[in-house]
Amino acid sequence: MTAEIVLARVSLTKPWLGAEETEALAEVVASGLIGQGPKVKEFEAGFSARQEVRHAIATSSCTAALHLALVAAGIGPGDDVVVPSLSHIATANSVTYVGARPVFCDVDPATGDITAETIRAALTLDTRAVIVVDHCGMPVDLDPIRELCDRHEITVIEDAGSAVGSLYKGRPVGTDADMTVWSFHSDKVVTTGEGGMLTIHRADWAARARTLREHSRGPSPTDGQGSVQPRQDVSLEIGFNYCMTDLQAAVGTVQLGRLAQVVARRREIAGMYVAGLAGLKGLRLVVDPPYGTTNFQSFWVEVQPCFATSREGLLSRLADAGISATCGTMATHRQPAYRWRETGHARLQHTDRLTDSSLILPLFHELDTVSIHRIINTIQTAGGGSAP
Repeated sequence: MTAEIVLARVSLTKPWLGAEETEALAEVVASGLIGQGPKVKEFEAGFSARQEVRHAIATSSCTAALHLALVAAGIGPGDDVVVPSLSHIATANSVTYVGARPVFCDVDPATGDITAETIRAALTLDTRAVIVVDHCGMPVDLDPIRELCDRHEITVIEDAGSAVGSLYKGRPVGTDADMTVWSFHSDKVVTTGEGGMLTIHRADWAARARTLREHSRGPSPTDGQGSVQPRQDVSLEIGFNYCMTDLQAAVGTVQLGRLAQVVARRREIAGMYVAGLAGLKGLRLVVDPPYGTTNFQSFWVEVQPCFATSREGLLSRLADAGISATCGTMATHRQPAYRWRETGHARLQHTDRLTDSSLILPLFHELDTVSIHRIINTIQTAGGGSAP
């Protein structure tokens, strides 16, 4: 690899931050209120309005939000929760946190999302909840899943950690789940560096989750505007420390304001990939499903056996060209942490295949046209020639 190529390395992802975020942070620092405060409330209000839900509870991470969701729904020991294995390990971990059993199910090979059919195959007599994941921002087909789960009185939690800005039948994803969780990690479409959100329609679940977020601290007799009396904390039950800071929320509010612009640019870049790579034998590209549109949080491709090189070979060719790419989503049931647990997984052939054959290409707001063409040309060469 030459020094010139090293200097021209293309990153896999990069947050889009600017002067507005700097100004928002400076305002919070100057106020002296840098913990959970008015900016968090502002961010929650803006997010709930944007996502068309009644309640939004900001958290320290998406995993924290998922943990709170399960506790608020009363999921615990003796319960089974159906989850996709093709997901970040945090999805299954949150179920384990509450003492329940994650039961792995397979996914649709085209979208990477679980379906009503794959969920049905994984149901047990003890299933109390299902966590559906919008894989890499791909909206899950929720209506058939709701029909199945409502029939069996199963709570539906949507892990939309990567899907802010994605649409399902013209509406924001997560709108029709019982609860939905979101991630604002540094590689997400809207970022606060770290952080998450839990959105809920039910007022009682929202109130409990909000209390649990801060060590289950209930209202104090000395609470209230204008009070100078010392606060008397009362913890109603065992809770957690899952608060977001005003520093993070200030950045999140700015980011949320430009969400439409960010999603439009990501879809533009994805369109350039599709135009440049369509027709390459053995390379399957991710596209919108018929029932929705994706924010293209990640642009993933499946390297099939008839492609001119293996998935690992293509990753190597991209790396040699100074282009950062990575393997696709993990299969959690194959991770050491879960390999020897009783998780009920049976036939997960689509999950196994996508884990072994998919890769994620660079995609971020400021990815320039020259770099995009460089990526496309590298893949075309690896595939044995230019696509038509």
